[in-house]
Amino acid sequence: MNLGPPINVSPLFPAEQTRLLTALHDLDATQWKAPTICTGWTVHDLTAHILGDHLGRLSGARDSYRTSGPLKNEPFPDFIHRINQEWVVATRRLSPTVLLDLLTDASKQIVEFWRTADPDATSIPVSWAGPDPAPMWLDMARDYTEYWVHQQQIRAAVGMPPLDDPAPVVDIFMRALPFTLRDSTADEVEYEVFGVGTWSCARGADGWTLRPGMAAKPAATVRTDPDTFWRLCTRNIDRATAQVVTEGDRAVAETMLTMVSIII
Repeated sequence: MNLGPPINVSPLFPAEQTRLLTALHDLDATQWKAPTICTGWTVHDLTAHILGDHLGRLSGARDSYRTSGPLKNEPFPDFIHRINQEWVVATRRLSPTVLLDLLTDASKQIVEFWRTADPDATSIPVSWAGPDPAPMWLDMARDYTEYWVHQQQIRAAVGMPPLDDPAPVVDIFMRALPFTLRDSTADEVEYEVFGVGTWSCARGADGWTLRPGMAAKPAATVRTDPDTFWRLCTRNIDRATAQVVTEGDRAVAETMLTMVSIII
């Protein structure tokens, strides 16, 4: 499969992390306890999860330190969900002040880590894009989208305005389309996100190839807005009520709408 042209999101990390820290500094005690769309998790829990992601990335990728893995016969998504929950429960002992101090320090280190990473190196698989080792630029992009989405969820939980530049996230999430279509027998599809761009995906001897631009003869076309798109890709919206327009082969379009750009 061809995931399209590389995208370097390294320059985007400083501003995204600064906006998150600024938002968290403004929270009161009630807002830290506010429930989020992540079932069972408060703003405090979701912030702790982001801290855990930072520390895990630094420990594993920067320091080559790994001590845990899936249990016997434990599917990888179940392993991820389990260790995430274990971390969140443990960090409920931390005050918001302590949590924010730790996150501030870890954010500086994660920005520096991605600033110096080689985007052309080979990294770990990005599961929603395929099982093979991924280029570092895609692994970096996956991290950026996770931080971005979690910040959106925190902002929504406390009534803050959302982040206002979804274009890089849309571009990254679209890299899941070839893997989503891996079992489809269609020849070509088209996906438009209003105000951001249009992507086509064509099937060939080596699998599906993603590229920016319109398809010549799409078997199916999906069109939607950026907010709906990222929510669809992260299961933050009910697909049955999402505002999307589909054209062409209904079954192929439905397959396109199953695209997920997170680990579930």
